[in-house]
Amino acid sequence: MALLDFILNLAALLLWLNWLSIHSDPLARASAASLIGTLKKADSSGPRRWKSLVGLVLLLGFRAVIYWQLSPTVHWSPTLSLGVIVLSFRGDFFTHVLLFSVMSFLFALATFYFWLVLLSVVNTSVPDKDPLQKLVRLHFRWLERWPAPIKLLLPFLFGALFWVSFHPLLAFLDITPGIKSTAQLFRQSAIIGLAAYLAWKFLVVGVLLLHLLNSYVYLGNHSFWNFINATARNMLFLLRWLPLRLGKMDFVPVIGIALVFLVCETFSRLTVWLPPRFYHLLPF
Repeated sequence: MALLDFILNLAALLLWLNWLSIHSDPLARASAASLIGTLKKADSSGPRRWKSLVGLVLLLGFRAVIYWQLSPTVHWSPTLSLGVIVLSFRGDFFTHVLLFSVMSFLFALATFYFWLVLLSVVNTSVPDKDPLQKLVRLHFRWLERWPAPIKLLLPFLFGALFWVSFHPLLAFLDITPGIKSTAQLFRQSAIIGLAAYLAWKFLVVGVLLLHLLNSYVYLGNHSFWNFINATARNMLFLLRWLPLRLGKMDFVPVIGIALVFLVCETFSRLTVWLPPRFYHLLPF
């Protein structure tokens, strides 16, 4: 079921991207006075952005119905990990499953945009002639010119806002305990905001692994591998001063991957590793 949910989240993300891409379609916005505006489109009615959006809504609703029907049969209860807390939903309650369907997609969508934030920050020196980085900048163009420190704050702010927005509904449905004060809610949202940076783990580890593979196995001079190598070098710039090269062997990416796992695992297990006397300080 977890694999099915992952695949459906990818399908929902593609529908979202398709909805956004139609807006930037040059044939959709070109005037008849221009050369491109005289080109005949295959669909004479023009692109209909609402189709992708409606398809996205139907997908989220349809999979909620499927989960609701299958959960009692396969004995599966939906869960959503937010790094420091795991939300457990009742598979036999349709409201729980529908909320899980929406939150699971929003989590996947947020992860995608957090990846764009990181690629935008670390690859500021990569020129626009790189096709993949150009795609990142085109998709992220409304924030591309912002200063890097402000862009780096976006995952924290959106993670905190996510928790503040959904916590009242989660508490109403008894998915999470209620809060005792507004200050407690703000402390919780701050922890969730910090946990939002854990979404970078999969991107960083994936890029470093591909870079490591391409370092020892020649896979051709393709723009994808050029992008991977440039991104990996930018991610590892703080470790480049370490004497971790032995002949042709470069252990910097390995150390980088180990550090990523160490930091993420330490943060996600914060409630396990803290001494008991500090438990009362945790907001959850």
